[in-house]
Amino acid sequence: MNEPALAIIDFDSVAAGIEAADAMAKRAQIDVLRAGTVQPGRYLVLIGGTVADVEESLSAGIEVGSNAVLDHVFLAHVHPEVVSAIAGGRVPGVRDALGVVETATVASVIRAADAGVKGADVRLVEVRLADGLGGKGVVLFAGMVADVEAAVEIGIGTLEAPDLLVRHVVIPQLHHTLWENVSDATRFTARVLERL
Repeated sequence: MNEPALAIIDFDSVAAGIEAADAMAKRAQIDVLRAGTVQPGRYLVLIGGTVADVEESLSAGIEVGSNAVLDHVFLAHVHPEVVSAIAGGRVPGVRDALGVVETATVASVIRAADAGVKGADVRLVEVRLADGLGGKGVVLFAGMVADVEAAVEIGIGTLEAPDLLVRHVVIPQLHHTLWENVSDATRFTARVLERL
């Protein structure tokens, strides 16, 4: 997904989300549409394409979904690492520090990830969306301590309401065993199913 624009809407209703996704697909020519349920009973719609088409499609989704919209984000020029991380891409290898931003919604974590990676010299280790997180989002930044601190602060600064931030932390010189864990997968099931 190498489109110049990306948007996502987080709905608190599956029915409203499907209806809104249909309206979004019909309103404008979008290149990518991914939609589905996430925990706890929410519905996400992610779209990508040209800036004008994504903006128009997003407008239709918000209009049709109205009071079922929990949060949304529109990134006119999304950073390529955000797109890769959303698709499951990971940055391997040990870095100096790890920064974690945990948000109440998927849209807010994508906003924070994009701003942090654009505003500081960091890499995105992972962007986790909703499933296995009770609908929350988590972004992991890696780099030198000062850069990770900057990325975390920049990311937090994009949150539109204080209650969107669940927690944040910067860990200098993360232990090498934890680097192995977070570089591979943060989902516990994936870690314990490996041969010990």
